[in-house]
Amino acid sequence: MSGILVLDRAQTRAALDPHRLMDAVATALKAVGDGSASAPPRIAARAPAGLLGAMPGYVPGLGLAAKLVSVFADPGRPGRSTHRGVVALFDAEHGGPLALMDAESLTAIRTAASATHSARALASPHHRAVAVIGTGAQARAQVELLAVLDPATPVTVAGRDLASAERLAGLHPAARAARSIEEAVREAGTVFCCTGATRPVIERHWLAPGTHVSSVGGSHGPELDAATVHDATLFAEWPGAATSAVPAGAHELQDLPAGRTVALLGSVLSGQHPGRRTAAELTVFKSTGHAALDVAAAHVAHAVARAEGRGTIVDM
Repeated sequence: MSGILVLDRAQTRAALDPHRLMDAVATALKAVGDGSASAPPRIAARAPAGLLGAMPGYVPGLGLAAKLVSVFADPGRPGRSTHRGVVALFDAEHGGPLALMDAESLTAIRTAASATHSARALASPHHRAVAVIGTGAQARAQVELLAVLDPATPVTVAGRDLASAERLAGLHPAARAARSIEEAVREAGTVFCCTGATRPVIERHWLAPGTHVSSVGGSHGPELDAATVHDATLFAEWPGAATSAVPAGAHELQDLPAGRTVALLGSVLSGQHPGRRTAAELTVFKSTGHAALDVAAAHVAHAVARAEGRGTIVDM
């Protein structure tokens, strides 16, 4: 096949098979953990109203890709932001471009996949109830993925607007909406925090012993309060989550005290790190996003789209 395969938003979303994506994201996380993935820290150019980030990466067995994504405040939805851009997939042997696809839908589902892997690897087996905090695009991707992978587990959705939470809960067969974030968190053993927060939306005293928290939002500020970070065993996709300045690093992991460690989720998935050690331990996975995950999702979207005849071939 010559030319570049171009996938619009709907075609990209349709080609991101959830089960294949989970497998590819696990491969990418392990590659980050063992050092075989190649991805420099994210960089960004800042405009008055937002930023444009660049994220190239290579993962053995999955390929070579780069994402350009803009993060701008959404004037129609105060406190929320838009994430728009493109992902380009390249031939890892010859360097030629293979595909161009929508970054927004790809980013949402690959982020949900990494968060779900963190819950599967780190959540206490004694807790089943799940809370999803947020009602935007990322929370939607998380609820939709849970509905496919684990439709029987109870899910509680909470956000600033009850009606939005109720609509989102309708996407999962075992979900309901809570009247407050505190209510949802207090009842959960696993908390997926998927917001555009500028200040913490989770408070430590809401979290029961043994809770696992997956925080994937907070590009504009911390989602988790300092006490939660202080008390938790910390995990991330890559070492720079704690050592790099924002936007490459996480707000919550800046200026950790000397000797405080942040383990890699990929090392847990590969068995190199034990993960949770006790049933009562509080665990936190803090996601900043990583180019290896974009490579994984682009690999899946390209393979599925070609097999199913989706997209348009463009000579570039």
